[in-house]
Amino acid sequence: MKNGFWKLLKTPHLGEDFFLPDLCSSVAVFTLVVLAELMVMVWVLAQPSAEGFDWLQLAMASLFVQWIVLLSAALLCRLRPWMQRRPLWLAIAACYLVVIGIALVFSVLADWVVNHGMLGPPPLPTDQLLRHGLIALIMTSLLLRYFYLQQQWQLQTQAELKARLQSLQSRIRPHFLFNSLNSIVSLIGSQPEKAENAVLDLADLFRANLSDADGVASWIEEKRLCEGYLRIEQYRLGERLKVAWHTDGLPDETPMPLLTLQPLLENAILHGLQPSLEGGDIRIAATYLNGRVELEVSNSCPEVLDSHQGAQMALNNIRSRLTALFGSQSRVEAWRDGPRFFSKLVYSCKQQPLINKRSH
Repeated sequence: MKNGFWKLLKTPHLGEDFFLPDLCSSVAVFTLVVLAELMVMVWVLAQPSAEGFDWLQLAMASLFVQWIVLLSAALLCRLRPWMQRRPLWLAIAACYLVVIGIALVFSVLADWVVNHGMLGPPPLPTDQLLRHGLIALIMTSLLLRYFYLQQQWQLQTQAELKARLQSLQSRIRPHFLFNSLNSIVSLIGSQPEKAENAVLDLADLFRANLSDADGVASWIEEKRLCEGYLRIEQYRLGERLKVAWHTDGLPDETPMPLLTLQPLLENAILHGLQPSLEGGDIRIAATYLNGRVELEVSNSCPEVLDSHQGAQMALNNIRSRLTALFGSQSRVEAWRDGPRFFSKLVYSCKQQPLINKRSH
């Protein structure tokens, strides 16, 4: 236990494992300013005063503390890359040294300006320096503890989100694997090239299915996987399966969770086309407009549509994954309009994707 603790202190912590947040960000600076002002408010309120609340004392204390906080944050922001490459104990010591050092310097300057009018060399108020240094030590310890707990909470939240996404990730149904293997077996003797391509497409699908659930792929990757999936189903269904793509309006590099479209296509084939002897058609339409992605799948369906529980579960899983990755405004809709069934997903894409130069 002891050896593990010392090993931890001697090890540099890069990336998300580093306890000190990016103090260059506006959110971190705002948090520090608010916490410092709350501390000043508590200190002023604790001072006995017969004349009521001392606004001047609040202003002077706020000016003193905020200067220390902002300068410490600026210096630690610059030192953060250096501290990440150093042992943990040295990084923690550097934080204490920066904050306490700046607090002591400002204590000397403040006493010089306020009490001595900048006449002569600044004195060294030993008691005041000791008190301010001790306060800086305590507040730095509390803030470092706060940053550490916040970092651990963020890591735990990310781990829970990843686990939830992994559990929600759509899994290829076993019947598809068995049907695909039967189709490949039937093609080996008569059309070995198609059998080889089907094996490669099937391998790509299962490789994607076993990948990280929180990984965001691009639209062109998702489309390539779905084209491979449809080729496998085409070998089995033949002319009963017709597919039309209308996706020129969606740039290739648009972010999209892997295996988002494939479950919709699988539902369309399993519950829409397969029950019909004549088969049917599937239309995929996609657009990107004003930072919003819309992807719609429509398919012909029998008069009595089988509302299979697995189909609804797939839609719920896609909805949960989109919400976790792209925000609560994401939605997945499904409805029937006459002889066709529609599935549609909508989510916001903050990062402007690259212009699509491919012709689909």
